[in-house]
Amino acid sequence: MPGRDLMKRYLFTSESVTEGHPDKVADQICDAILDSIIEKDADARVACECTVKTGLVLVTGEITCDCYIDIPGTVRRTLREIGYTSSDMGFEADSVAVLTAIEEQSKDIALGVDKALEVKTGEEDGEELGAGDQGMMFGYACTETDTLMPMPIHLAHALAKRLAEARKSGEMPYLRPDGKTQVTVEYLNDRPVRVDAVVVSSQHKEDIPLETLRANIIEKIIKPVVPAELLDSRTRYYVNPTGRFVIGGPKGDSGLSGRKIIVDTYGGFARHGGGSFSGKDPTKVDRTGSYAARYVAKNIVAAGLASRCEVQVAYVIGVARPVSLMVETFGTGCIPDSQIADIITQEFDFRPAAIIKRFGLRRPLYRSVSVYGHFGRDDRDIPWEQTDMVAPLKKRIGKAVGSEQVAASKTR
Repeated sequence: MPGRDLMKRYLFTSESVTEGHPDKVADQICDAILDSIIEKDADARVACECTVKTGLVLVTGEITCDCYIDIPGTVRRTLREIGYTSSDMGFEADSVAVLTAIEEQSKDIALGVDKALEVKTGEEDGEELGAGDQGMMFGYACTETDTLMPMPIHLAHALAKRLAEARKSGEMPYLRPDGKTQVTVEYLNDRPVRVDAVVVSSQHKEDIPLETLRANIIEKIIKPVVPAELLDSRTRYYVNPTGRFVIGGPKGDSGLSGRKIIVDTYGGFARHGGGSFSGKDPTKVDRTGSYAARYVAKNIVAAGLASRCEVQVAYVIGVARPVSLMVETFGTGCIPDSQIADIITQEFDFRPAAIIKRFGLRRPLYRSVSVYGHFGRDDRDIPWEQTDMVAPLKKRIGKAVGSEQVAASKTR
């Protein structure tokens, strides 16, 4: 039709939270407990959950291990590291009550995890772990950022991290641990072109003027993080839009582990299977399956097989091998998605024991990823963020493209 705008233009928004946000406090406590246990007993089974509220931390779950850890001490140490060290914040590490309600892992679950169905039926040899639960997990990668993450969540995490850095370094000593960020990115034909809106809400001391807080957050937090070329005269800034954020942390809102699963993954840009990560040992496929799916998607994109890639993997409790694998490249793949899926099954092993071995997951690395996203980190010690499968994938794709060309020439 004449005059019709053929450009595909839309806005997409993602949020992040700081380490002092109540839900993230709970996640970090769970993963700190997991790290403390797995450091002493690498084969421990841990399914730890946590809730926090004024003066209270409640740790629940199922833990089977051959070691002792000081759970109250681990909780208090974690709270101190976050920054809850004085009563004027409404939550103090040394005075909070720590309650526990922990049992051993169900023996019914252990039956399937200790020895997979394939081993029991003779399809596999050896001591093969079964999946710790049923469910589906997603991994995603795209070329929007250097970390191969979507732009909105990438910037939201960077802003949240910058808030914590400014608070802990003393650059902005009036900030408090709790905070949230949100970034709205404008897309044109599926490519980010500008930032339309930035939201930063930070807990603060009562005596800091709102005008000073807003000016400093724009100049010291937002502008150093968001690339200047993405900001323009139409970009909207919302800093503490209610006008006051003195009461925060667990005093202002209860916190629960596993409640920030979209913050933990792709900011809503990709699908999510529904399972949370923190507090779960590596036999739990909610966690390891998601890590493996991200690793595969990231290597697919890094190898140039697609500019966007989403991988879904699904498991049955007690069974090692996934029941399904799906690949979606949103029309950006250099060969059909079905062929990419075939390549993935040839190059990657999604059995829980294989994932644990590839990534070295029986070690204490979980607290470090429990805040600011489990994906898109430049930390070289995060194994599922590595792109060490690029060369094998390029070799495979060369063969696949070559076979397609041969097949096409035979039909002419």
